[in-house]
Amino acid sequence: MLQRGNIYHMGSHAGAWEPGKIKKVVSIYNSIMPLVQRLAESGWLPESLKYAFVFNSLVAALILGPVLGGIGTLVVTKRLAFFSQAIGNAALTGVAIGIILGEPYTSPYVSLFSFCIIFGMAMVFTKNRTKMTTDTLIAVFLCISLAIGACILLYVTAKVNVHVLDNVLFGSILTVNELDLNVLFVISFICIFCGLGFYNRMVLSSFNPNLARVRGIKVIFLDYLFILMVTIITVASVKIIGAILVEALLVIPAASARNLSRSMRGFFFYSAAFSTLSCVIGIVVPMELEIPVPSGGAIILVAAFFFAVTTAIRQLRRAYPALGKIGQKCQIIFDRALRRIS
Repeated sequence: MLQRGNIYHMGSHAGAWEPGKIKKVVSIYNSIMPLVQRLAESGWLPESLKYAFVFNSLVAALILGPVLGGIGTLVVTKRLAFFSQAIGNAALTGVAIGIILGEPYTSPYVSLFSFCIIFGMAMVFTKNRTKMTTDTLIAVFLCISLAIGACILLYVTAKVNVHVLDNVLFGSILTVNELDLNVLFVISFICIFCGLGFYNRMVLSSFNPNLARVRGIKVIFLDYLFILMVTIITVASVKIIGAILVEALLVIPAASARNLSRSMRGFFFYSAAFSTLSCVIGIVVPMELEIPVPSGGAIILVAAFFFAVTTAIRQLRRAYPALGKIGQKCQIIFDRALRRIS
């Protein structure tokens, strides 16, 4: 991902995706689903995959995992973990507003995206105008969002089943449909396109904004763009992970990756791998073992397990230098492989 000697250089794969390819991806999805269902019925794949909603959730997980993992590296670098939590809580308010305005309670996307985007953009605008600290502004806007939500939730719960709000809070694989997947495809395409094109510049502006300005990088524009990326991918993740827990999948895989990585390239790919594995395992294992837990909670518990393991590995490296040297050699081999891939 990162180019040596020119960290702000635009990624060479920025044009790898074209808008027309989104339809092709959806078409591939529709052609693969019957094949997966037949393999599940014949016993070659887990039996739960014969159900369409499980397959939809797994596809969503395979899309969300790499995107959330990649964006999570910037969230951790920019120290904006609290912001993703604020957007998750704002999503609940957006759902409530959508229900009041008459949108379908299962997919109030217009109000959901509109409210959360306005929330994020207003926060960045206020930050640039007032020069207040980020954590203070996030807390202020979070309180405002929660206050609005608290005022209208009583009315909303009288119109719809309260369990609908539980699905928004904690995620549910039972509610993922083709509309959700199509929205997720489009949002992921936008995030991948912007991320590959501006990732290195965002990294530089995170570490040293003044140097980035000297190099001609539009730091304020990148701030708006990054907040927009975090906002839309967080909103798109609510159905699977839940509004309360979506922050964890942005932060925990990136924190696990930081325990192991020795370069930004490794940091990025480790985070994407941990996030993807957490999504897949957190969805498939409870279904196969018939454990009645929300998908969001299971995903985050798997991510927390990876964090605990990587933290233990990091401590072992420090306690036993010989193991550290072996790990360093493995890391060098891994980084070389990543350079060839990227």
